Amino acid sequence: MSTERPPGARTIDEVLAEARARLDRLEPAEAAARAAEGAILVDTRPAFQREADGEVPGALLVERNHLEWRFDPASDARLPEASGYDVEVIVLCNEGYSSSLAADSLRALGLHRATDVVGGYQAWRAAGLPTTGA
Repeated sequence: MSTERPPGARTIDEVLAEARARLDRLEPAEAAARAAEGAILVDTRPAFQREADGEVPGALLVERNHLEWRFDPASDARLPEASGYDVEVIVLCNEGYSSSLAADSLRALGLHRATDVVGGYQAWRAAGLPTTGA
């Protein structure tokens, strides 16, 4: 098994930095304000994390492995909320890492207003914003 990096391969830190450079990331309070104004806050954390830590009231639950199919306006599997390419989608994960990659993936599908929450659910909860459960 080769451990030498192939030409053109990037580290996950490089991929993450490139994704974040394309996003206008939101602090938790700003994300909450935008959601109150109509943006779609999407919690992509798996069920075990939501059960352990709680949820954000009103957030749409779409686990990460379904996100692109549920939000691509051209997909037969899209959600009603995926009404077009101008929808503001704010992705929330546990700590703000996978959400950056997910939001960038949505942008690649044409959802140019997609972004994520700096620090994810943990920062949301630490900021004293509404949560339910644990």
